[in-house]
Formats: sequence, structure tokens, C-alpha cells
Amino acid sequence: MGTQNPSAPPRAQSRIAGKARPNRAPAGPNRAPAPLGVTHANTRHATRFTVIGNHLAQHRELSLVAIALAVHIQSLPTGARVDIKTLTARFPEGATRIAAALRELEAHGYLRRERHRVPDGRIVTRTVSCNQPGRAAHAPAAAPSPSAGGDVPTCPAPRPRAKRPPRPLTVPHPSPLLLQTAADLLAGLHRTDPRLALSALDTQRLVPGVAAWLERDLAPVAVRHALTSDLPGDLPGEGLRHPAAFLAHRLTALLPPPPPFRAPAASPPPVRHPLRNCDECDRAFRGPEPGKCRECRAPDRTGYAPAIDQPDTH
Repeated sequence: MGTQNPSAPPRAQSRIAGKARPNRAPAGPNRAPAPLGVTHANTRHATRFTVIGNHLAQHRELSLVAIALAVHIQSLPTGARVDIKTLTARFPEGATRIAAALRELEAHGYLRRERHRVPDGRIVTRTVSCNQPGRAAHAPAAAPSPSAGGDVPTCPAPRPRAKRPPRPLTVPHPSPLLLQTAADLLAGLHRTDPRLALSALDTQRLVPGVAAWLERDLAPVAVRHALTSDLPGDLPGEGLRHPAAFLAHRLTALLPPPPPFRAPAASPPPVRHPLRNCDECDRAFRGPEPGKCRECRAPDRTGYAPAIDQPDTH
């Protein structure tokens, strides 16, 4: 009895109130479902690791190639070459995809490429990798070399993406009546809502868009309803501050589809009259009734209306 079991508990465990078996997961409909999606099995890094922000790893506008390329560049030591030729030799992606990814990183502030002239007269490109665009960069431990420019690299803020204006609608060959109808429609929009009073220049710019609607078999009343219905209210932040831009957006975004193609009606086939013999020269000709051929009818002075004949095609 001198040997003791060190793994045995010193005393019996009491049950938790309300639970018959505290060490087992609840069964039945109250049982928690198994987690869905990814499950991380992480191990803490002690050496050879790079800290990457979620703003880069989960960026909504960068492509997957650009995110992966930014992670690779941030993991490289200072002075490593990151030009397109070196990256193309390192990765299976081609030069076109790598160049596009570098432009994406430049547009969002994760990369900046500068050209500098070194003392021997050559022009070199210095690439600055920014792990947090728009934040002030910490001064490097070693002073930058004179050939690299001599200044402390900074992280620029991402350039705002300019919104591409909608392409204006055009009609290939508009008729003067179509253009006049479109201009009259725009000039009368202020009668429906005074905020839609347009200048002469705005009307001239919007006329091709309205003409494109009218060319698609829409009546002027339908076009006017599409432009003036459900206008923004007068509440703060909902006002109609730029009526011309608002109408241009509606003309482009709500353009109806073209009408279905309708083949033109086929013309009736030409009438083929039977062959007849001329009463005078006995030549064959085609005509609806017996009579003379075209040559024999020419000197006729009797006022007889000759029958329409056709040349013999035999």
C-alpha cells in the first residue's frame, strides 16, 4: 500500500448542477453545430516571418496576383531586385500579369517607383515598398545610399480612383426631325419639375442621348416619364444638385434594348407573261395579250395602247 497513483484525482469530482455528464457535449437539438469554413491550425513563428496587415491580405480592390506579389516584395531584404524581368524569372506568371499587378500596387499606395540619376550618369529605378499606405514610414536603420536618392522613403496615400464618366449615347445617322423632337423634349422638362431647367449647352449635350431613346421606338411621352419619375427629394443630401448629370446618367443606365429585328416584306415576284407571236412580223414576244411586238408598235399611229411585252429569254 506504499505505492500511490499520482495520476488519480485527490478526491471525486462533484457534478455540476443542471448537467448530468459535465464532460460530454450536449446531445439532441441543443447541440452546437460543427464550425463551417476554414479552421486555423497556427504555430507561432520565431524566425523568418513577415508581418502582413489584413488591409492588404483582404483588400477588396486588389487582384489575387497583386496581393501575393505585395506579400513577396515585403518579405524581401532591402536591396533585392523587384523589376519585371526578375519577377518573371522567379514566378510562372508572365510579364503582362506581373506588370499589371505592379500598377495595381502603385495605384493603391503599396508601391512607388522613382527614377534617379546616379553620379556616373545612368538613370536607375528605386522601388519603395509600403506596408501601410498613407502612414509615416519609420527611418531606416542604415542611411540610404547616395545613388538611391539620399532621402528617407515615404509611403504615399493611395490615389483616389477617378470615376469614369458614362459614354455619351450617339445615333449613327439621326434625322433632323429626330434631333428636333429630342431638343423640344429636353426644353420642356422644366414644366414637369422646375429643377430640370437646362441650359442651352446642357441641352445640346443631351440631345444625342434622347435621340437614341426615340430611335428605339419609344414615344416622347415614355422618354419624358423615364427622365422625370422618382426624382430625388428636397431633403438634405437628396437634392438634385446637377440635373444635367442626373439626366445623362439615366439616359445611359436605363437605355432600353433595341427593338427586335423585323425583316422587310418580300416584294412579289415579277409577272412572267406567256410567249406570243407578233401579228405583223411573227416574232416571239411576251405579253399579257396577243398583239404586236415592241418594234412593230413603234410606228403605229392608230393610238392603240400597246400591251406590255417582255423580251424573249429563250
